[in-house]
Amino acid sequence: MKHYTFVDYATQGYIALVGLLVLLFHNERVPAWPLLVGAHLVGLALVHGLIQAHARRPQNRVLDFLRHFYPVLLYTAFYDETGMLNRMIVSQYLDAQVAAFEQRLFGFQPSLAFMHALPYLAVSELFYAAYFSYYVMIVGVGLALFRRNRSQFFHYVSVVSFVFYCCYFSYIFLPVSGPRLFFHEVDGYRLPEEWLALGVQHPYPEVVLRGVFYRIIALIYAVAEPAGAALPSSHVAVALVTVWFSFRYLPRIRHVHLGVAVLLCLSTVYCRFHYAVDVVAGIAVAAVLVPLGNWLYAHSVGWGARRGVPEVGPLKAVPRS
Repeated sequence: MKHYTFVDYATQGYIALVGLLVLLFHNERVPAWPLLVGAHLVGLALVHGLIQAHARRPQNRVLDFLRHFYPVLLYTAFYDETGMLNRMIVSQYLDAQVAAFEQRLFGFQPSLAFMHALPYLAVSELFYAAYFSYYVMIVGVGLALFRRNRSQFFHYVSVVSFVFYCCYFSYIFLPVSGPRLFFHEVDGYRLPEEWLALGVQHPYPEVVLRGVFYRIIALIYAVAEPAGAALPSSHVAVALVTVWFSFRYLPRIRHVHLGVAVLLCLSTVYCRFHYAVDVVAGIAVAAVLVPLGNWLYAHSVGWGARRGVPEVGPLKAVPRS
C-alpha cells in the first residue's frame, strides 16, 4: 500500500493475523472474542488512516509524532492481549515441561538456586535494577535516536517492533509463565502434584524483600504483567536489539549498554521471572530477527523509493554514523 513502510506492514500484519486467529480458534477460554475481533478491525482502520493522513499533511506535528511513535503506543495492548489468548490454542501452561527439562539438564532449578546462592541485598538490588533497566533501554535509546536523527529512530522502532511482534505471537502458542508458578502467583494454574512433592515452592530471602528495586518490579508485575509470556524472554531479546542499535548509532554508550544487558540476562533468572531456557531462546530470537528485521527494513526503504513515495522522515535512507 502506498506510504506504507516495513513497520506498518509488520503492525498491520500482526493485527490482522491475531484477529484472524481469534475469529477461527476462539473458545470458552476467550469469552470476549467478539470484542477482540472488533478491536482488531478498528486497529487496522486507525493505523491505515494515520498513515494516509500523515502522507497528506506531513508537517502536522501531532500526525508526525503519531506516525513515528504509534507502534510504541501499541506494545502494552498487544502484550496484555497475549494473556487473554495464550490458552486459546494450548489449553495448559507448559511450565511443568520446561521445568522438567531444566531439572534434567542442570539437576536443579536455576531460577530457584541462583537467588538462594546469593541472598544479599546489594546483589539482589543490582539484579533487580538491571531487570528494570529494560524499560530505560527501550525509552532511552529511542529518545536519543529521535533527537539525533529521525530516520535512525524510525529504523530502531521498525526493528524493535518486529521483534516484539514475533515474541508476542509466540506467546499465543507457547504459554509459559516462568518460575512464578513455583510460588503459585499465576491465577488459574497449579503445578502438577509431582512437582509440588519435590518441594520447589521456595520463599524469597527476607533481605531481598527489603529492596527498593524489588518493590518496583513487584509493583509492575502486579499491575501490568500477563501470565504465559516467558518463552522466549522478550526482556532479553529486545534488550539485545537496543544494544545492537547502540553499537550501530550510539557508540559512546555501547560498552556500558552491553554490560548492563548482560546483567539483565542474568537478572531474569536471578529475579525468578524466567527459566534459563527462556534466556537462551531470547538470545536466539535476537540473533535471528535483528538481521532479518534490518534486511526487511532496508528493502522496504528501497521499495518505497522505487514506487516514488515522497521522502518523509520515515522513508529517508539511513545514514551510517
